[in-house]
Amino acid sequence: MRDPYDFIIIGAGVVGCAIARELTRYETKVLLLERECDVAMGTSGRNSGVVHAGFYVPCGTLKAELNVRGHSMFPKLCGELAVPYKIVGKLVIARDDDEIPYLENLKDQGESNGVESLKLIDKERIGDLEPNINAVSALYSPASAIVDPFQLTIGLAESALKNGAMIRLNTEVVDIKDNGGVFTVKTSNASFSSEYVINSAGLCSDKIAGMVGVDRYRIYPCRGQYHVLDKRVGDLVNGLVYPVPPKGSGGLGVHITPTIDGNIMLGPSADYIEDVCDISNTSSVMERLYGEAKAMLPKLSRGGFIRSFSGIRSKLVAGGSRKVADFVIEEDGEVHRFINLMGIESPGLTAAPAIAEKVVDLIKKNRGLKENEEFDPRRKGPVRPNELSPEERAKLVERNPDYGRIICRCELISRGEILDALNNPLGVRSVNGVKARSRASMGRCQGSFCLPKIVEIMEENCHMGVSDIQLCGRGSELFVGHTKDLRGKEIGGKS
Repeated sequence: MRDPYDFIIIGAGVVGCAIARELTRYETKVLLLERECDVAMGTSGRNSGVVHAGFYVPCGTLKAELNVRGHSMFPKLCGELAVPYKIVGKLVIARDDDEIPYLENLKDQGESNGVESLKLIDKERIGDLEPNINAVSALYSPASAIVDPFQLTIGLAESALKNGAMIRLNTEVVDIKDNGGVFTVKTSNASFSSEYVINSAGLCSDKIAGMVGVDRYRIYPCRGQYHVLDKRVGDLVNGLVYPVPPKGSGGLGVHITPTIDGNIMLGPSADYIEDVCDISNTSSVMERLYGEAKAMLPKLSRGGFIRSFSGIRSKLVAGGSRKVADFVIEEDGEVHRFINLMGIESPGLTAAPAIAEKVVDLIKKNRGLKENEEFDPRRKGPVRPNELSPEERAKLVERNPDYGRIICRCELISRGEILDALNNPLGVRSVNGVKARSRASMGRCQGSFCLPKIVEIMEENCHMGVSDIQLCGRGSELFVGHTKDLRGKEIGGKS
């Protein structure tokens, strides 16, 4: 049993990391547990990265309240964390007159939620904003924005760590005991005790709740599949473009989303599945995504596609249900000091900082919290040579030549940036960890050229054998060894 904590948070997605950071504003002992080898390995790292203005969510709901509040917090938050944030605007388009009433209702709903500057615009104005989009009318939201969900979650986690939180990765919670005043949390590595447990486990939140006897919730995993387009076709759209959702789709429809780094994403689908770990892509759905996106964007062609991926939402309603579930954020009525966060799907990313505030407010009702006078909200961001002026870049390379040695040619990522990614405060040592922090291997070739160089850097600088190098944690080892080293040795029972 480790020394007791005041708060144990389960799940290092964007919400869990936001809560950990918010609690370090106070003199508390905080432990954040994550079963994966890095933060943002679940839903938080597999979504559209949209900071929603707040007009999609029903009036009077907790979702609406926290969406609008969270949206207002993003400029300051991203500035403190040195995380890129860009206001790009959004069009929800009607492709025929029958869809216009939906836009009118959406505008009314948004205004009731407190969203400002929503406008209904005609075809001519659409052409001014998005000349390549096919539509007769649109709802225009100038305040909608985008963020990199990896960088945001990493920034929150590093800020929490800097301000005193403990973060343990590769640590799966397997049991929780309520001992009437203190919880014992048993993990795959050790046991910990805490006054409070905060369940922010996303897709596994119902399983975690069940460990303390709370069985009234069930998570229904809903998979969303995406296409990713090369940066070279990034000028097809200027901002976010959403359709009027198809009836019975279970989502917002296939939308066109520019990313912070200049790519475009198409998706997601909305397919209910059984396995919360099934992030596969299916040819039929991917073909449908392309068809629906092309109907909105006729200039779209397959030549720009470089990758596909899937993410899974944690829904509280089953597929086919017409019910819209609200966020569940509550201290359990029977298990005191156990705080449940359930069904934190979209707009969960946008709402994350507001959810963190909400959780702290719940705690303050029963427990005093003394402010941490040493809390520092600012985090130093990574060095990005490509974002510097030529003069600044030249000075940087003069000080450290590694920033002048390009490893990833597609994204122009330097050896210095790879080393910075490997020397991250969380101690992550995986290929995907490097990718999430530096963007190396995210370009058109998807790592074909830079992966061997990244592996070489990991061997030389992290004291790792090639057989220890993992894609994303235990069980994802990429290699068995070097071919010259293995000559004459048995591999898998064969010489």
